[in-house]
Formats: sequence, structure tokens, C-alpha cells
Amino acid sequence: MTEAIAFDTYRFVKRLTDCGFTEKQAETLAEEHVALINGNLSTKTDIEALRHETKTNIEVLRQETKAGIAKVEARIAQVEERIAQVDARIAQVEVRIEAAKSDILKWMFGAMIAQGGLIVALVKIL
Repeated sequence: MTEAIAFDTYRFVKRLTDCGFTEKQAETLAEEHVALINGNLSTKTDIEALRHETKTNIEVLRQETKAGIAKVEARIAQVEERIAQVDARIAQVEVRIEAAKSDILKWMFGAMIAQGGLIVALVKIL
């Protein structure tokens, strides 16, 4: 295993033995420090791999987002078409209502004229 950073194990062992550690204890501690340091550091290769993975994930998300937007746009188009159909039916109903109102008015005025004529005839007879 190559070291990610320079760690002077000789100096580390020397300082520990000077402080009362046995040489075996100091060497074991130095080895563990090196393993700990190297195990927790990221190398350029690690960072590049993570960068590549992140870019790939972003591209996948971008494609999924575009597909989702396309689906939403298609659904919006369907809804707009349906709204246009409903508007057309409403216009047809409004035309039929106007025709019905016109027919009712014709019958009402006809009935009023007939009623007026009947009243005049009854008044003349009486």
C-alpha cells in the first residue's frame, strides 16, 4: 500500500521510545497510525471516481427530469384539448338555451295576444 501522505515513522518511533515505550510498542503504534491515516484519506483517484459517479448521476437525473417534463407537457396538452371540447359543448348548450328562450318568448307573446283577443271578444259579447 502506498502512503497518501508522508509520515515519518522513524521519527515517530524514536520519539515514543525516548518517552518510555518499547521499540515493539512504538513500531506497532506507528503502523496503526499509518493505516489509520491512509484509510481515512481520499486519493486523487478516489476523488476522480466520485466526480465521475456524480456526473453520471447528474446526467441520469437530467434525463429522467426531461422525460418527466415531457410526460407532464403531454398531459397538459391533453387537458387543454379536453377543456377546448368542454368549451365547445358549453357553446352548443348556450345556443340551445337561446333558441329555447326565443321559442318561449314566441309562445308567450302569442298566448298574450290570443288572451287579449279573447278578452276583447268577451267584453264585446257582454
